[in-house]
Amino acid sequence: MEIFQSELVDKTWTKTLPLKSSAHWVLAFGNRELIKDKHVLDQLQTAFPQADIVGCTTSGEIHGTQLFDHSLCVTAIQFESSCIFCASANIKDYQNTNKLAAALVAQLPLHELRHVFVLADGQLINGSALVNSLSQYLPIHVAITGGLAGDGTDFKETQIWHNQIIASGLVVICGIYGEHIKIGHGHLGGWKAFGPERKITRAEDNILYEIDGRPALGLYKEYLGEFSNQLPASALLFPLAVTQAGSTEPVVRTILSIDEAKQTMCFAGDVPEGASCQLMRSNYENLVEGANGAALQALSSCADIEPELAILISCVGRRLVLAQRTEEELEVVAEEVNHCPMAGFYSYGEISPLLELGRCDVHNQTMTITLLSEKK
Repeated sequence: MEIFQSELVDKTWTKTLPLKSSAHWVLAFGNRELIKDKHVLDQLQTAFPQADIVGCTTSGEIHGTQLFDHSLCVTAIQFESSCIFCASANIKDYQNTNKLAAALVAQLPLHELRHVFVLADGQLINGSALVNSLSQYLPIHVAITGGLAGDGTDFKETQIWHNQIIASGLVVICGIYGEHIKIGHGHLGGWKAFGPERKITRAEDNILYEIDGRPALGLYKEYLGEFSNQLPASALLFPLAVTQAGSTEPVVRTILSIDEAKQTMCFAGDVPEGASCQLMRSNYENLVEGANGAALQALSSCADIEPELAILISCVGRRLVLAQRTEEELEVVAEEVNHCPMAGFYSYGEISPLLELGRCDVHNQTMTITLLSEKK
């Protein structure tokens, strides 16, 4: 596996693009205006004529142990014996997420499919519904990792990129094939629950109406106090831990938007009725420890892997807490993965399998890591 990386910063590539690369897959994470720039797209398609180019807007771009804003970070992968096949579809063209997922999987060859990497709109897509639907149509042994696009802390519009298509509402799935490809994955948060455990008494998919029989938004605001005036952005500092009945492994949920009139909150993933929930908060030490744990988990999920590429997708909420020390969570991951090339972004939702249940789900406020290698 050969890896090429460069960043477009202040209209200049930090490493000159190749004249004509044989790369199969290009990941491009960055600024909306750069992604839409036809000149930039032409440059990438000229440099990587055989590649599927996929990417998204972000809440910060990851390149190695560096964090960028308003840039375009590009990682090109040329496989030695493996291959990739990418498909995309827009939720605006389908009645529901299940039909969207069916259409996406129908485009993928399933023979020798080893893994699926997903990028999805972070505002118009219910991440839980998407992952659950994809899992219905994919072979049971195929894990899903990836994330939901970001838009800084604005929560206005996110966009996905697949070759010539750049649009909101888009989902792109990347199937990875081959007997020699090795893939590891891990996720961990570092957030701590506080306050009483409560019950979700009314919800529909990713819309939360009532907690303990009370309007959800009003109850949530009571806990936030002075931070309630800064919603929805301040919700990134106080996510919910949601534990379904019969499970001991919670998923973390972050608010995407609020409806003052209905007193509801919209989350990046499902908040099932009957589940228990608890407010969460964190600090620098816990988040960095969580990033380290995610790396160890990814390595242990594929014990014989020697990583050649690590794809990191971390939540924008973590970045708000870490602030000027954000790159420290990247540094602890780099140490664990032996300083292999790293790429990724800060997101509105992260996709990785749940350890306890074995199925994939959407997480919030986590560091998720996908490791790739073809080394024998």
